[in-house]
Amino acid sequence: MTVGTRPYSDPVPLTSRVPAWLRVAAALFAVGWGANQFAAMLLVYRDDGASSEAVTALFGAYALGLIPALLIVAPISDRIGRRRVMRPVLVLSFIATVILLVGGDNLVVLLLGRLVAGIASGAAFAPGSAWVKELSADGPPGTGARRATLALSAGFGSGPLVAGVCGQWLPDPTVLPYVPHLVLMLGVVALAWHAPEPFVPRSKDERHRRSEVWQAMRSRRFLLGITLTAPWVFGAAATSFATIPTFVDIGVAPVAVTGALTGLTLWTGVAVQPLGKRLHDPRLIIGAGLAAAAAGLLTGLLLAATGIEWLVLPAAVLLGTAYGLILVGGLTTVESLAHPDDLGTLNAVFYSLTYVGFAAPLLSTLALNAISPEQLMLAGILMIAITLPLLLVSQARTAVSARGRPRR
Repeated sequence: MTVGTRPYSDPVPLTSRVPAWLRVAAALFAVGWGANQFAAMLLVYRDDGASSEAVTALFGAYALGLIPALLIVAPISDRIGRRRVMRPVLVLSFIATVILLVGGDNLVVLLLGRLVAGIASGAAFAPGSAWVKELSADGPPGTGARRATLALSAGFGSGPLVAGVCGQWLPDPTVLPYVPHLVLMLGVVALAWHAPEPFVPRSKDERHRRSEVWQAMRSRRFLLGITLTAPWVFGAAATSFATIPTFVDIGVAPVAVTGALTGLTLWTGVAVQPLGKRLHDPRLIIGAGLAAAAAGLLTGLLLAATGIEWLVLPAAVLLGTAYGLILVGGLTTVESLAHPDDLGTLNAVFYSLTYVGFAAPLLSTLALNAISPEQLMLAGILMIAITLPLLLVSQARTAVSARGRPRR
């Protein structure tokens, strides 16, 4: 059928006009939003009578659901594909936010919500990052890692920023801050549900696959470049918005300020990631991130010693820089070490190590019962000083991409 001189055709679905990698990146953004929106709620629950230890434990409990999900689901996605894993994960992220919304000040229900959010995140981040990488094959090396990192970081930063504003100035501060994520998830499900999945040859030799993953994990690049540094990804970020602000009394709009500091930290991580592309060598990217973390902790030390409130801003920027650089450097390292059909599994191991850093606020809260804030910051700087030389001696010769290795 024709209309005038133009042939008639069915309208192109709106979602198909969006680049495939961007549709999957939107899913990572939305799950990251849901994972970190709780960061802005710490003061809300504390004002409702929860102790600092209980609130920081709820914040860190997310990792208890995340790490097992990462390690279990990522290898499954390597075998059955990314889309079959990500679809139920998007629904689970929505359910987690519903649980938090109805939880009110019930710490048991909130704990359940945080655990479910952790499971959803763990099941999404490694497969989703691998999916974005597979859909970015036409770009230069590292393109997929940078796109996935940007999407996650943007979600991590936007969730608490919006939740902080809602929790500060809207009624029902334990309910309404979670509504934006529910609305976002509805749109993202429609966008990402039918995202294409490129064909990636999957090895049927499971023993050999496990052997190659284990070989990559035992490499000096992984042991020195990943294992020792990955916990600083979220260790630096969480210290910025969950620990350092407690050194001073934020008198004006504290919930919104906490959300803004979280957003500043993580959006700084987004802004600095293009710098990683210019540095090329992942060791230099990670090393620059560790140096920024040391500078951020030094700023926190000055804040604790002087009580100058505005120092929370440069501390957030520096620790956000550390977060962004170490994350993109780590993902780039993993991408160079992993065979294509092992990428989800090795990503899962990396993310598991990064989320160890979510224990930092709870450990810091407990440590502050025995030492001063200044001593706490000095301890962190000392740890970085020990780690940097070990990172720099990791052998560059193992950087040859594993993607070219044939499967048996």
